[in-house]
Amino acid sequence: MFTSYNPTNYIKTPFLFFTGKGGVGKTSTACASAVALADEGKKVLLVSTDPASNLQDVLEMTLTNTPKQVKSVENLYACNLDPEEAARKYRENVVGPYRGKLPDAVVATMEEQLSGACTVEIAAFNEFTNLLADSSTISDYDTIIFDTAPTGHTLRLLQLPTAWTGFLEESTHGASCLGPLSGLGEKKDLYLRTVKVLSDTKQTTLCLVSRPEISSINEANRASTELRGIGINNQILIMNGVLQTSVSDDAVSSSFFQRQQAALKHIPKELKQLPIFEVPFVSYSLTGIENLRYLFSNEFIVEDEVNDIHKEISMQKLNDVINDLSTTNKRIIFTMGKGGVGKTTVASVLAVGLVEKGHKVHLTTTDPASHIQNMFTEENYNNNLTISEINPVEVVEQYKREVLSKVSDELDDEEIAYLQEDLNSPCTDEIAVFRAFAEVVAKSEDEIVVIDTAPTGHTLLLLDSAQNYHKELARSTGDVPHSVKSLLPRLRNQNETSVVIVTLAEATPVLEAARLQEDLKRANIEPKWWVINQSLYATKTKDQILLGRANAEKAWIDKVKNELAAQSAIIPWIAEEKIGYEKIKEYVEL
Repeated sequence: MFTSYNPTNYIKTPFLFFTGKGGVGKTSTACASAVALADEGKKVLLVSTDPASNLQDVLEMTLTNTPKQVKSVENLYACNLDPEEAARKYRENVVGPYRGKLPDAVVATMEEQLSGACTVEIAAFNEFTNLLADSSTISDYDTIIFDTAPTGHTLRLLQLPTAWTGFLEESTHGASCLGPLSGLGEKKDLYLRTVKVLSDTKQTTLCLVSRPEISSINEANRASTELRGIGINNQILIMNGVLQTSVSDDAVSSSFFQRQQAALKHIPKELKQLPIFEVPFVSYSLTGIENLRYLFSNEFIVEDEVNDIHKEISMQKLNDVINDLSTTNKRIIFTMGKGGVGKTTVASVLAVGLVEKGHKVHLTTTDPASHIQNMFTEENYNNNLTISEINPVEVVEQYKREVLSKVSDELDDEEIAYLQEDLNSPCTDEIAVFRAFAEVVAKSEDEIVVIDTAPTGHTLLLLDSAQNYHKELARSTGDVPHSVKSLLPRLRNQNETSVVIVTLAEATPVLEAARLQEDLKRANIEPKWWVINQSLYATKTKDQILLGRANAEKAWIDKVKNELAAQSAIIPWIAEEKIGYEKIKEYVEL
């Protein structure tokens, strides 16, 4: 459908940045690109700044933040800049001077303020800026490839003059992400030069990686639009994992192929303006140099001994999750996980399953792309089930207006511009949405509330800080409504609340779900159930390509079951999308 991707034919700039949703194959595509360019004779440095990086697994070698030659590839070097470690150092750099001078409670709150995704991203940006600023490093390589690019939000924040002034230290307006930039004042010129390099079409190519799935394509379009808005225009779209053919007598294979083709027909017109390339769906695991070399060769490998992998999986089913939630009388249920793993579907099945057991249930979501109402086609599906959708765009805009209205008379135009960009952070979105969730829960009595898409532990701790510490000292998120204050203790009560983590049996979704679980544990919330969704390993497919991928799932299924989850269940990849109350009930029997 699209031109086959091979970087040796199309990449002409010295810097490449790979970005996209978690789990789309950024790391494997970046690694294969690096190997291909190195094999062509270019000296290449591959750098990962991904918090969930599996670069070491893909290259099958131990990496540090110092470039190291990759075995069996003469011209390739790689390093792994750990953004979590960078963020820890970064927090200490900012908070350290205040230890012993401010109360311990205030210092703890400052540390939490610097524990969110924004701090990790800015710390990662700091790390690769240091790399780019090293002229000796730059002159040593023909091509430098970054696995994971900064978001438009971070880059815009770094461009605003107010981010580098005393306003950052003095402001008490209550926005969510003021802390991260407070240690960077001396690096203003360096950062601005780096942003300029990113927007230079002769130096930088932005590689948007997507899968042929609607949610992944929409995320690529959002990132493309956001980054074009700050001048990063040299972009290409790489559609990763495109199944080339299907097995006609295999329902799983045929449906898999047709779903991908249907998604590809809905690429937004903005993305269609970009050069679009495709990488095939392959049977083999994309680890090891030889497998990476095969990826762009148009040759297919069928792994040996993949025909007899369909042994009975000794894991529980979704019905077991429903039975547990029912018998333990949970009143608030969250489904959590990365975008595209099937949270909305799992939330809908849990709601329907609990209704079938005689409970009154309210199902709500904040995902504008999920259209949860569309999951239920009947006008009168069941009197015990009610459904609502919280529009995140509306509640976030309302929250921004509320914050701005409180301080607009106190700030000049430049400070307001900074505040507006600060309010574009992921933390702001989570806080605004959680406030709306709290209102829904507060109005619900005598029913179970199932919530699709939940706040992170970092957001919960920020909200908790706002209750306990003076906001000028804590630089917290602002006034906290009573509905939020009353909900937070309920979320920590395991007798009342349950978190269900949803993942796929793949590296990035599992690793990011594990980080999410640790984040929740910091907020004293212990997830009980993990659900592995859309598992090819749990199907009866005969397609050799899909069988190879199913075989690769086993290690991640074992990791979830034996290392990460208190209890776990699995849902097989299904050949039809189940829409409507009666159809959704069928999930319980899978």
